[in-house]
Amino acid sequence: MNTPAYQEIKDYILRRIHIGEWKEGDQVPSENELAREFKVARMTVNRALRELTADQVLTRVQGAGTFVAQPKYASTLVEIRSISDEIVARGHVYRAQVLHLGASIVDETLAAEMHLTVGSPVFHSRVLHFENDEPVQMEERYVNPALAPEYARQDFTTITPNQYLMSAAPLQRVEYRIEAAVPAAEIRQALAMKEHEPCLMLHRRTWSRDAVASVANLWHPGDRYQFTGHF
Repeated sequence: MNTPAYQEIKDYILRRIHIGEWKEGDQVPSENELAREFKVARMTVNRALRELTADQVLTRVQGAGTFVAQPKYASTLVEIRSISDEIVARGHVYRAQVLHLGASIVDETLAAEMHLTVGSPVFHSRVLHFENDEPVQMEERYVNPALAPEYARQDFTTITPNQYLMSAAPLQRVEYRIEAAVPAAEIRQALAMKEHEPCLMLHRRTWSRDAVASVANLWHPGDRYQFTGHF
């Protein structure tokens, strides 16, 4: 099914924002400019901008134009960055090992969380991330195939799941929680953790195009990882 033109424009704007090309306060192209670029009527562009404004992604100032708004989650969210970018920014070497990449069927708990019916197919991946050859994160992720149909065909040793999803299913909003948790033996062994060693688990759910795009559990050894951010 073809994506409606107004949705393509929304995705284009969201992608530019979430890769950092357009930042808070930046002016986005005018309706006329976007209409010319996408070869659509102004009313189509107007719908895209109106919906993004209603979602508080954009803010429109009468007589001045349309601007990138402050993210709705700015007061509560550690900036979403790919772990590979974080590691490289520290001057360290990043690599990944794909432990599993395929399809799964959702149970009642996951179906409720992803707003899907029980038994629906989803993509399932487990990726181990390394910093200077030391494992620092086990990522287990479930992805809605309707929003990222090519997910299982990606090489997640060359691109992270987060980087791919930012492009394939532009981020609309996010929900997360951080908790101390006891990992399963398989996760503890993959992360080279000692028995009873504390673990930090980030549970994150993301939306794109008004649907849940992915649910991820990100496990981190407590003595090798910390969450940082700025508001």
